[in-house]
Amino acid sequence: MMKKALAGFFVLLCLADPAWAYLAKVKNVHDGDSIAVYGPDEQIVNVRLYGIDAPEFKQAYGYQAKTRLRKLAGRKTLEITPVDTDRFGRTVALVYDADGRMLNEMMVGEGLAWVYEKYCHKDLCENLRTLQEAARQERRGLWADPDPQKPEDWRREHKTEEWYAAPVRAVKKIARKITGVFK
Repeated sequence: MMKKALAGFFVLLCLADPAWAYLAKVKNVHDGDSIAVYGPDEQIVNVRLYGIDAPEFKQAYGYQAKTRLRKLAGRKTLEITPVDTDRFGRTVALVYDADGRMLNEMMVGEGLAWVYEKYCHKDLCENLRTLQEAARQERRGLWADPDPQKPEDWRREHKTEEWYAAPVRAVKKIARKITGVFK
């Protein structure tokens, strides 16, 4: 009887943990580091891959990064392990395919994303840095460029251009509305 009570308590404890992993079917791939999935209760959840920053779509290797993530994740069922929520209301997560491979690591290892040093603080970031250095040494993906530009630097340079600024304004407006609902 005590074992059943303990097991029940453990299940409740795990379900209460916001970082509990769940399976989700991919709805679409936004770019090289973010996807939309059908989460629990079939609601759409926007997911940002933790610890990485892929080139923007109009940036060098942006198209390749999005295409590769679409091939790895598109219309598949993935395991989403939430880590945090970003300022746009997206779930920041570790994302695994059916074979248990972490997509975050695959994108960095293939040279299609940078380690996002500004936000990567977990132990696994050390492995991401190792994968990035190997990709750099072997000149894979964006590392084939003699002087690749970090996506955050590229965004800073292009944020005043209307094609870039308009969607960002729209997302920020939506995020403010969403966060305002929960206050």
